Parts: sequence; C-alpha cells; structure tokens
Amino acid sequence: MNALKKSFNYSPKYSIKWSNYFEIYENLLKRFKNKKITLVEVGVGNGGSLFMWRNYFGKKAKIIGVELNPKAKELEKNGFKIFIGDQSTPSFWKSFYKKVGKIDILIDDGGHTNLQQITTLMESINYIKHDGIIVVEDTHTSFMKNKGFKNPSKFSFINFTSSIVETLHRRNPMIKKKLNSLSKLINSIEYFDSITVIKIAKKKLSKSKNLENNKKLRFFFDDFRFNKGNANTKPQKTNYILDLIQKKISKRSYLYRIYENNLIKNYLNNIKK
Repeated sequence: MNALKKSFNYSPKYSIKWSNYFEIYENLLKRFKNKKITLVEVGVGNGGSLFMWRNYFGKKAKIIGVELNPKAKELEKNGFKIFIGDQSTPSFWKSFYKKVGKIDILIDDGGHTNLQQITTLMESINYIKHDGIIVVEDTHTSFMKNKGFKNPSKFSFINFTSSIVETLHRRNPMIKKKLNSLSKLINSIEYFDSITVIKIAKKKLSKSKNLENNKKLRFFFDDFRFNKGNANTKPQKTNYILDLIQKKISKRSYLYRIYENNLIKNYLNNIKK
C-alpha cells in the first residue's frame, strides 16, 4: 500500500476517492513531500482529505481548503485555513489569491461542473508557482449526461483543456502562431482516468529550436513519407530536410485520399463504440 493510501485510510474524517487516484497522486506529488509548500484543495467536504494531505506531505506543508458549505469553517480548529466561496465565480478567486498569494499545488475536487472546473483553472493558473501543479479530479463528468453536468458538450472541461494543447504546440517554430500566456506557462497537460494534470513550467517557456546531428549527411536524406499514394513515385531528394518539410507537398491521388479519410473515420467510430 502506498503512503498516500495509508494516509487516506487513517484520516479521522470521512472522504472518498477513486481507487486509481492513489498511484497517480503518488507519482505526481512525492517530490513535494517534507517540503515547505502550500496546497489548496477545492471541495473539502467533512475534511477527510485535508488530514490525508497534511499527514502525507508533513508538518512543513500549509494546507488550505475551499468549500461552499460554511460548516467547513469548523475545520479551522484542526489547524487548516478554510475559505468559504463559490469556485465558479471569478471574483471569489481574485479575492482568494489576493489573501493567499501564489501556491504550489491546486487540487480541484469541487462540484465538477464545466463552469466550476474551467473557472477554477483559468483564475488560478497565474497563481501557481514555477514547477507547481494543478490537478482536476473527476473529469469523467465531461462525458456524463446525468446529475446536471449536461455533457458530452463542446463546452466540457476536457474539450476546453484539449484546446489548450494547441497553445503548447505554438512553441514549435513550424506552427506559425504567436505564443500566448498559456504557451509560456504550461509545460504539459496529462490525462488519466478521471484526472487531468496541468504542470506549470520551471521557467518562462519560449520557442523551441531545431537541432541537427551529423550535418554532413543531411544532403543524402530520402523522404518517402508523402509517397504512399503512388507506389511509382521516386523518393524526393533534399539538400536540407527542413526545406523539404516546409515546401508545398504535391497533391496525392484522389482515391488514396478517400481511402485515408475512410480509415481515419473507421478508427474514430471504433473509439465511440
């Protein structure tokens, strides 16, 4: 049994987590153990997970809870700082971070609706320290029709974070788009069963650079990638591989493009089954 699971089992208050979360969390968060960090959890309920986090990270960690139910304030007698407010309201987060400052870890285990998850992410991301992390739990609600989640939807949290993936790719010079604030800030987005992880970079990110080895051999590169539609096409010689990639590729045969599109559609249909 991993350390976090033990802390969960021995918590003096009730809480609930999915079984797969503990291994994910152990791999993500073990580097923060016994360090002076600030963790904020949204949706603390009876406080069981607050005790779990404090036991897991150690005495140096500052554990803060955000909860809609004012009764959660009673947990402050156990040494936790509790803020009462609506996570779907930007004004709450502006007031919250004005008082708390930047944090290391944000865990969203709140109401799990699209608006709550997206607002919490976007209002918090600029207040996560370099090399910090945001974890959003129960993201399976992006695919749930019941309980008022109104998903699947183009406005779901998963669809929203998928759009952020494009901004990360802007760091590649071949994508002809300017970096935005998220391009410079987010190192990676990871998806697990019911958990989405946003990792903040150790420093401000910029455009990546293309590196070559064995430059003297670059004149002898044969590129077959775009010749599948015509078996008789000879490989294209290039004096420089980057020049080839950036050139306009000749149109492939009409029949091959139909085959290619149908194959992709078949894969998509299999995913939806």
